[in-house]
Amino acid sequence: MYTFKKEERLCNKKLIDKLFHNGSSFLCYPFKISWLAAPANQQVPVQVVFAVAKKRYKHAVDRNLIKRRMREAYRILKQQALYDSLCAADKNILLSIGFIGKEIADYSMIEKKMLKTLLQVNTQALAALP
Repeated sequence: MYTFKKEERLCNKKLIDKLFHNGSSFLCYPFKISWLAAPANQQVPVQVVFAVAKKRYKHAVDRNLIKRRMREAYRILKQQALYDSLCAADKNILLSIGFIGKEIADYSMIEKKMLKTLLQVNTQALAALP
């Protein structure tokens, strides 16, 4: 239940390009979210990619810290906030979560914002997908 496996990571370059060119996006500070309806042959309801801008955080240590906190918050919250309702509706999505905050946030703040973000993705995806 609280896992984050390889199948859940978005690695396919063609799908990532499609996500950024054709997907819907919104801001939920400190995250910028892009999402797109995924092909039905996907094994998991959501494939996700996490990004932190090199321009804003010059040191890889800082970028990795933020991505680690984002992945952990996603891993804990994905089932209740996203997977249950998407599985019930038989929908699949591709998701990109980019960090646009100005300073390195502590885990509790990232977790709180991640929950809000995932619930917003959930409502948008269920409303938009046929």
